[in-house]
Amino acid sequence: MNTTAPTTGPAPTTDPAAAAAPATSRVMAVPPAPSADAAAYFAARLAFHTDVADVHAALAEGAADFVVVDSRSTASWDQGHVPGAVHLPTAQIPQLARQFLDPAVPVVVHCWGPGCDGATRAALALARLGYRVKEMLGGIEYWIREGYAVETADGTRQLPADPLTAPLDADDCGC
Repeated sequence: MNTTAPTTGPAPTTDPAAAAAPATSRVMAVPPAPSADAAAYFAARLAFHTDVADVHAALAEGAADFVVVDSRSTASWDQGHVPGAVHLPTAQIPQLARQFLDPAVPVVVHCWGPGCDGATRAALALARLGYRVKEMLGGIEYWIREGYAVETADGTRQLPADPLTAPLDADDCGC
C-alpha cells in the first residue's frame, strides 16, 4: 500500500533560499507588500475613492451624507448628470465652491470616466479649499453603464445596464 499523498504542485518548503527564489510570473516580479502595509494602503484608497454603485445605493436609500459634484462642462452636464448632483466645473471651483457647497458636508466628485483626470483635479481643488472629498471611480460613464438614470436637458433618461459591467440579476455585485 502506498502511503505517499499525491501532489498537485511543488511541495511546500521552509528553505529560506527557496522562498527568495525569483518569481516565475510578471504578477510576482514585485512581491506583494506585507499585510500591514497592504491594509494601510487599501484603507487609504477607500478614504479617497468610492464607486458608482455605492453612491447610487446611498442616494436611492436617502442615506446620502454627502453631496455629488459633477465637474464637467455645461454641455457635458446637459447631456446627462446624476440626479441631484451639483454642477461645478473644475475651472470654476476656486471661485464658486463656497456658493454651492457647505464645507461641513463631504463631497463626492466625478467627471467623465476612468480615462479622465478631471475628477482628480476637481478633488484636489476642493481639498485645497478645505473640503473633505472622495472621487467617484468610473465617473458618469460607469453610472450610465450600470444602468442608472441621468437627468438631461430634455428630462430623465435611463439605459439598460451593460451586461459586461453590471450584474443583471441582482441589485449589487455582492462585493
